[in-house]
Amino acid sequence: MTDSPRQQWVGLFLLGAALALGLVSAALVGAHALTRIKLSHQTIEVKGYAEKRVTSDWAVWMATFSVRTPALADGYRTLSEQRTRVLAFLESQGLSAKGVAMAAVDVVTEHRRDEKGEETDEVTGYRLTQGLSVSTGDVLLVDQVSRESSALLGEGIEFQSDAPAYYCTKLDDLKLAMLGEATRNARQRAETLTSGSGGRVGALASASQGVFQITPVHSTEVSDYGKYDTSTIEKAVKAVVTVEYSLH
Repeated sequence: MTDSPRQQWVGLFLLGAALALGLVSAALVGAHALTRIKLSHQTIEVKGYAEKRVTSDWAVWMATFSVRTPALADGYRTLSEQRTRVLAFLESQGLSAKGVAMAAVDVVTEHRRDEKGEETDEVTGYRLTQGLSVSTGDVLLVDQVSRESSALLGEGIEFQSDAPAYYCTKLDDLKLAMLGEATRNARQRAETLTSGSGGRVGALASASQGVFQITPVHSTEVSDYGKYDTSTIEKAVKAVVTVEYSLH
Protein backbone atom coordinates (compact mmCIF):
# COMPACT_ATOMS: atom_id res chain seq x y z
CA MET A 1 0.00 0.00 0.00
CA THR A 2 1.42 3.33 -1.06
CA ASP A 3 1.62 6.15 1.52
CA SER A 4 -0.27 9.30 0.74
CA PRO A 5 1.68 12.52 0.09
CA ARG A 6 0.55 13.73 3.51
CA GLN A 7 1.94 10.62 5.23
CA GLN A 8 5.21 10.97 3.32
CA TRP A 9 5.51 14.60 4.38
CA VAL A 10 4.86 13.74 8.02
CA GLY A 11 7.49 10.98 7.88
CA LEU A 12 10.07 13.33 6.41
CA PHE A 13 9.25 15.93 9.07
CA LEU A 14 9.68 13.45 11.88
CA LEU A 15 12.95 12.21 10.38
CA GLY A 16 14.27 15.76 10.04
CA ALA A 17 13.20 16.60 13.59
CA ALA A 18 14.96 13.50 14.91
CA LEU A 19 18.14 14.42 13.04
CA ALA A 20 17.94 17.99 14.27
CA LEU A 21 17.39 16.85 17.84
CA GLY A 22 20.34 14.51 17.50
CA LEU A 23 22.56 17.31 16.24
CA VAL A 24 21.49 19.59 19.12
CA SER A 25 22.17 16.84 21.64
CA ALA A 26 25.56 16.15 20.11
CA ALA A 27 26.37 19.84 20.21
CA LEU A 28 25.43 20.06 23.90
CA VAL A 29 27.51 17.02 24.77
CA GLY A 30 30.43 18.44 22.80
CA ALA A 31 30.14 21.81 24.47
CA HIS A 32 30.04 20.15 27.89
CA ALA A 33 33.14 18.14 27.06
CA LEU A 34 34.97 21.24 25.94
CA THR A 35 34.02 22.98 29.19
CA ARG A 36 35.36 20.14 31.30
CA ILE A 37 38.57 20.07 29.31
CA LYS A 38 39.00 23.78 29.77
CA LEU A 39 38.32 23.58 33.48
CA SER A 40 40.70 20.69 33.87
CA HIS A 41 43.46 22.94 32.54
CA GLN A 42 42.63 25.99 34.67
CA THR A 43 45.09 27.14 37.30
CA ILE A 44 45.23 29.80 39.97
CA GLU A 45 48.34 31.77 40.85
CA VAL A 46 48.75 33.25 44.32
CA LYS A 47 51.48 34.71 46.47
CA GLY A 48 52.25 33.23 49.87
CA TYR A 49 53.77 35.27 52.67
CA ALA A 50 55.60 34.49 55.90
CA GLU A 51 57.21 36.78 58.46
CA LYS A 52 59.27 36.07 61.54
CA ARG A 53 60.92 38.33 64.09
CA VAL A 54 64.54 37.43 64.86
CA THR A 55 67.29 38.73 67.14
CA SER A 56 70.79 39.25 65.76
CA ASP A 57 73.38 36.89 67.19
CA TRP A 58 76.56 38.42 65.74
CA ALA A 59 77.96 41.94 65.76
CA VAL A 60 80.81 43.62 63.88
CA TRP A 61 82.04 46.99 65.10
CA MET A 62 84.73 49.15 63.51
CA ALA A 63 86.37 52.35 64.73
CA THR A 64 89.45 54.51 64.13
CA PHE A 65 91.66 56.82 66.17
CA SER A 66 94.01 59.42 64.70
CA VAL A 67 96.77 61.88 65.52
CA ARG A 68 98.17 64.85 63.61
CA THR A 69 101.84 65.69 64.02
CA PRO A 70 104.56 67.73 62.31
CA ALA A 71 107.10 64.93 62.88
CA LEU A 72 106.35 61.39 61.74
CA ALA A 73 108.28 59.62 64.54
CA ASP A 74 106.60 61.69 67.24
CA GLY A 75 103.22 60.98 65.73
CA TYR A 76 103.81 57.24 65.75
CA ARG A 77 104.79 57.32 69.43
CA THR A 78 101.66 59.30 70.27
CA LEU A 79 99.50 56.88 68.30
CA SER A 80 101.07 53.93 70.15
CA GLU A 81 100.24 55.55 73.49
CA GLN A 82 96.67 56.15 72.37
CA ARG A 83 96.35 52.54 71.21
CA THR A 84 97.23 51.37 74.73
CA ARG A 85 94.63 53.71 76.23
CA VAL A 86 91.96 52.64 73.72
CA LEU A 87 92.52 48.96 74.48
CA ALA A 88 92.44 49.65 78.20
CA PHE A 89 89.14 51.47 77.79
CA LEU A 90 87.62 48.61 75.78
CA GLU A 91 88.73 46.10 78.40
CA SER A 92 87.16 48.24 81.12
CA GLN A 93 83.91 47.98 79.17
CA GLY A 94 84.13 44.18 79.00
CA LEU A 95 85.78 43.69 75.61
CA SER A 96 88.94 41.60 75.83
CA ALA A 97 91.95 42.99 73.98
CA LYS A 98 92.37 39.54 72.40
CA GLY A 99 89.08 40.06 70.60
CA VAL A 100 90.12 43.40 69.11
CA ALA A 101 91.79 43.26 65.69
CA MET A 102 94.07 46.17 64.88
CA ALA A 103 94.66 47.31 61.31
CA ALA A 104 97.92 48.65 59.93
CA VAL A 105 98.67 52.31 60.57
CA ASP A 106 97.65 54.56 57.70
CA VAL A 107 99.82 57.63 57.11
CA VAL A 108 98.69 60.64 55.10
CA THR A 109 101.23 63.36 54.31
CA GLU A 110 99.71 66.83 54.54
CA HIS A 111 100.95 69.65 52.29
CA ARG A 112 100.65 73.41 52.44
CA ARG A 113 98.16 74.98 50.09
CA ASP A 114 98.79 78.23 48.21
CA GLU A 115 96.51 81.23 48.02
CA LYS A 116 94.54 79.52 45.26
CA GLY A 117 93.89 76.49 47.47
CA GLU A 118 96.14 74.25 45.42
CA GLU A 119 98.42 71.78 47.15
CA THR A 120 102.15 72.53 47.12
CA ASP A 121 105.17 70.28 47.67
CA GLU A 122 105.82 71.74 51.13
CA VAL A 123 105.09 69.17 53.86
CA THR A 124 103.28 70.64 56.87
CA GLY A 125 102.72 67.46 58.85
CA TYR A 126 101.30 63.97 58.96
CA ARG A 127 98.04 62.34 59.89
CA LEU A 128 98.32 58.84 61.33
CA THR A 129 95.21 56.69 61.64
CA GLN A 130 94.73 53.20 62.97
CA GLY A 131 91.55 51.18 62.68
CA LEU A 132 90.20 48.47 64.92
CA SER A 133 87.44 45.93 64.55
CA VAL A 134 85.54 43.71 66.94
CA SER A 135 83.54 40.64 65.90
CA THR A 136 81.62 38.86 68.61
CA GLY A 137 78.42 37.09 69.50
CA ASP A 138 77.96 39.42 72.49
CA VAL A 139 75.68 41.72 70.55
CA LEU A 140 74.39 43.77 73.47
CA LEU A 141 77.92 44.44 74.73
CA VAL A 142 79.01 45.80 71.35
CA ASP A 143 75.92 47.98 71.24
CA GLN A 144 76.82 49.42 74.65
CA VAL A 145 80.55 49.90 74.01
CA SER A 146 79.99 51.62 70.67
CA ARG A 147 77.86 54.22 72.42
CA GLU A 148 80.16 54.62 75.41
CA SER A 149 83.27 55.01 73.24
CA SER A 150 82.60 58.73 72.81
CA ALA A 151 84.12 59.07 76.30
CA LEU A 152 87.52 58.71 74.63
CA LEU A 153 87.04 62.12 73.03
CA GLY A 154 87.10 63.60 76.52
CA GLU A 155 90.52 62.04 77.01
CA GLY A 156 91.90 63.92 74.00
CA ILE A 157 91.78 60.92 71.66
CA GLU A 158 90.41 61.60 68.19
CA PHE A 159 88.24 58.49 68.20
CA GLN A 160 85.62 57.84 65.52
CA SER A 161 83.14 55.00 65.94
CA ASP A 162 81.17 53.46 63.10
CA ALA A 163 77.69 52.14 63.72
CA PRO A 164 77.88 48.41 64.56
CA ALA A 165 76.56 45.93 62.02
CA TYR A 166 74.27 43.21 63.37
CA TYR A 167 73.78 39.86 61.65
CA CYS A 168 71.78 36.65 62.01
CA THR A 169 74.00 33.63 61.43
CA LYS A 170 71.19 31.05 61.21
CA LEU A 171 69.29 32.52 58.29
CA ASP A 172 69.77 29.50 56.01
CA ASP A 173 67.89 27.19 58.38
CA LEU A 174 65.27 29.86 58.95
CA LYS A 175 64.74 30.36 55.20
CA LEU A 176 63.77 26.72 54.68
CA ALA A 177 61.19 26.86 57.45
CA MET A 178 59.78 30.16 56.18
CA LEU A 179 59.49 28.90 52.60
CA GLY A 180 57.33 26.06 53.88
CA GLU A 181 55.21 28.49 55.88
CA ALA A 182 54.82 30.83 52.90
CA THR A 183 53.77 27.91 50.68
CA ARG A 184 51.10 26.87 53.20
CA ASN A 185 49.91 30.46 53.29
CA ALA A 186 49.64 30.45 49.49
CA ARG A 187 47.49 27.29 49.63
CA GLN A 188 45.16 28.93 52.15
CA ARG A 189 44.85 32.01 49.95
CA ALA A 190 44.05 29.89 46.90
CA GLU A 191 41.37 27.93 48.78
CA THR A 192 39.83 31.15 50.11
CA LEU A 193 39.69 32.68 46.63
CA THR A 194 38.04 29.61 45.08
CA SER A 195 35.71 28.70 47.96
CA GLY A 196 32.78 30.65 46.53
CA SER A 197 33.21 29.60 42.93
CA GLY A 198 32.64 25.87 43.28
CA GLY A 199 36.18 25.13 42.23
CA ARG A 200 38.61 23.00 44.17
CA VAL A 201 42.31 23.64 44.52
CA GLY A 202 44.30 20.72 43.21
CA ALA A 203 47.96 19.80 42.93
CA LEU A 204 50.86 22.20 42.89
CA ALA A 205 51.64 23.17 39.28
CA SER A 206 54.63 25.45 39.80
CA ALA A 207 56.34 27.52 42.47
CA SER A 208 58.97 30.24 42.50
CA GLN A 209 60.80 31.79 45.42
CA GLY A 210 60.89 35.53 45.80
CA VAL A 211 63.64 37.53 47.49
CA PHE A 212 64.00 37.62 51.24
CA GLN A 213 63.56 40.94 52.97
CA ILE A 214 65.40 41.44 56.27
CA THR A 215 64.28 44.78 57.63
CA PRO A 216 63.92 46.60 60.92
CA VAL A 217 60.80 45.55 62.80
CA HIS A 218 57.65 47.29 61.49
CA SER A 219 59.48 48.55 58.39
CA THR A 220 57.64 48.44 55.06
CA GLU A 221 60.78 48.96 52.98
CA VAL A 222 61.33 46.35 50.26
CA SER A 223 63.63 45.87 47.30
CA ASP A 224 63.46 43.79 44.12
CA TYR A 225 66.90 42.50 45.01
CA GLY A 226 66.16 41.86 48.68
CA LYS A 227 67.02 43.87 51.78
CA TYR A 228 69.45 42.94 54.53
CA ASP A 229 69.27 45.43 57.36
CA THR A 230 72.35 45.41 59.60
CA SER A 231 71.56 48.53 61.61
CA THR A 232 69.21 46.96 64.16
CA ILE A 233 69.48 44.07 66.59
CA GLU A 234 65.82 43.11 66.25
CA LYS A 235 64.83 42.33 62.68
CA ALA A 236 61.87 41.09 60.67
CA VAL A 237 62.56 38.38 58.10
CA LYS A 238 59.98 38.24 55.32
CA ALA A 239 59.60 35.54 52.67
CA VAL A 240 57.37 35.56 49.58
CA VAL A 241 56.66 32.71 47.18
CA THR A 242 54.58 32.65 44.00
CA VAL A 243 52.65 29.41 43.65
CA GLU A 244 50.39 28.06 40.91
CA TYR A 245 47.80 25.34 41.65
CA SER A 246 45.56 23.38 39.31
CA LEU A 247 41.81 23.79 39.67
CA HIS A 248 39.17 21.05 39.52
